[in-house]
Amino acid sequence: MRRWSVAGVCTPCRRSYSLPTVTRPSRKYSIQAQTKTATPGQPDVLLAHDQTLKDGLGPAPPARPDPYKLLAPQLEHLRGTLLNLLGSSHPSLTEIAKYYFLHPSKQLRPLLVLLWSQATNGLGGGWHMKKWAAECEGAGGRTEDLDRPLTRPDVLNDWNPNMPEHTASFHNSFSLQTPRTPLQPPLPPPLPSHETPTLTASLLPTQIRLAQIVEMIHVASLLHDDVIDVSSLRRGAPSAPAAFGNKLTILAGDFLLGRTSAALSRLGENEVVELIASVIANLVEGEILQLKSVHAEELGLVRTPSVGSENWAIYLQKTYLKTASLMAKGSRAAVVLGGCREGEVWKEVAYAYGRNLGIAFQLVDDVLDYEAGESTLGKPGGADLKLGLATGPALFAWEEHPEMGPLIKRKFEQEGDVELARDLVRRSSGVERTRDLARAHAEKAREVLAVLPDSDAKGALEVLTERVVKRTW
Repeated sequence: MRRWSVAGVCTPCRRSYSLPTVTRPSRKYSIQAQTKTATPGQPDVLLAHDQTLKDGLGPAPPARPDPYKLLAPQLEHLRGTLLNLLGSSHPSLTEIAKYYFLHPSKQLRPLLVLLWSQATNGLGGGWHMKKWAAECEGAGGRTEDLDRPLTRPDVLNDWNPNMPEHTASFHNSFSLQTPRTPLQPPLPPPLPSHETPTLTASLLPTQIRLAQIVEMIHVASLLHDDVIDVSSLRRGAPSAPAAFGNKLTILAGDFLLGRTSAALSRLGENEVVELIASVIANLVEGEILQLKSVHAEELGLVRTPSVGSENWAIYLQKTYLKTASLMAKGSRAAVVLGGCREGEVWKEVAYAYGRNLGIAFQLVDDVLDYEAGESTLGKPGGADLKLGLATGPALFAWEEHPEMGPLIKRKFEQEGDVELARDLVRRSSGVERTRDLARAHAEKAREVLAVLPDSDAKGALEVLTERVVKRTW
């Protein structure tokens, strides 16, 4: 028996999330799963990170793929076909829903779904069934099956002029229709005997659809966030509330979540439905935590005690709920769709990686709010302070400058508070310590990848852990 483990446990404050110990039978992997060969047309690779090792002892490590170049065609296809899921009987909803999709985007969340699919497909005990379902007509895993509604189309879409072939008119009363005899699904293939797990780089239609769902949920959260935070800019362009108004923006976010729920139901995996549904709840819970810390009295909520350690716990909990949850659970869901069964380590690795990477990503984003120009979200520097939010750099600065405490407690509301807070952060090690905390989470994300077989996707996941903490955008 082999024991897969990465030491450590989850704690509510400043420690990274580690894998639980999982006991499973030892399995040998094929040569294809353990080696990489150079192929014509291989994506460009990142050499700068490994250059310093060339001057030292020993050979330089193999170059690793650029994550975005590795999956550029798939990401481009995903963005284009995603718009097909947004048809509405109200064109204004469709227009707003598309507004952020058409802007330049990092597409980090769907990228993680696709990378984890490539890094683990073929390893799970249920892979052969997933592959069969993706190839066999009527088995539910082909793209055509995912686009075909489970409910009768005219019932599901009601009156929708954007989907005329699947629409029931309201001009006449609705008549009872005799139900059709259900088609018998094809019989699954026999279980393979003593099959050696072999890593494959292929992507399943269900995993591509999950990547679209994850991006739709992210965009829905941006629409709602920009209303709550009164943001006028998003990635350098007018935000949806500034362009369309608050009411339509909120409704467009709700509309997107409704579309994702319908698409999610067709993936055929209960755990995936549970994971992604819980992400939507997490986003709301994280927003409530943030509102509670800033607008407790106005909302009739009990104010959280202003104690340094409790502020840290709430800050990191909010960071997980609003940012890391979607990355962690989306990554895990991708591995489940690839046939990972209960008791296999692969989905545990994906969740641990996504949770740590997501927290590191947000910590760096909070650092960028104190540095030059704009943050990664396209908001002007100091936006968090103007919203009354005390993020990592301010909380660390509080430990060094007690005068930061009163500013945090009154949510930087008085004239000059924002400027004074930024000065205190600059005179402290708050920015550096927040980056160090981000590096610790990113390093833990990189460590948990050790149990994966070598592949281009694994190398790309490692590259992401470095890019997240080094980015300046």
